[in-house]
Amino acid sequence: MADADLYETDFIAWTERQAGLLRAASGRGTNLALDWEHLAEEVEDLGRSHRRALASHVRIVIEHLLKLECSPASEPQRGWRETVRRARAEVEGWLEDEPGLRVRLPDIVRAETERAGRLVAALLRDRGEPLDAIAVRLQEGYTEDQILGDWLPGAPSR
Repeated sequence: MADADLYETDFIAWTERQAGLLRAASGRGTNLALDWEHLAEEVEDLGRSHRRALASHVRIVIEHLLKLECSPASEPQRGWRETVRRARAEVEGWLEDEPGLRVRLPDIVRAETERAGRLVAALLRDRGEPLDAIAVRLQEGYTEDQILGDWLPGAPSR
């Protein structure tokens, strides 16, 4: 695939490829006074920042799904559902803009489930709420459909 096509279809892969090419070019010797290694790092970081943005929204979805499932509190649930919907819209936007992130989604979901679990466990602990359900839910994990779809805990399945 040509680099221009890769740029359009999988920006993350493009940044990884360009960083590798910059590093390879730096080893060949050139009279261009470029900071090859830092240029390569910056190009790589472009891809990482897109991945981090997607991961942040995925974590927000998981956090609030966990709260909905594991907290006995009823008052904040409407806000939690609203936050899930907003974060899902952000995830959807990132995946539309950067289709190359879709193949990375399962790894992102796994990593962010752990992070979200720690955050929600701390919240429940601070509120004096039971933590039993968190451990069980974290073992099960969430599917891509649960993260991206319209599923909400306690809502009837469609």
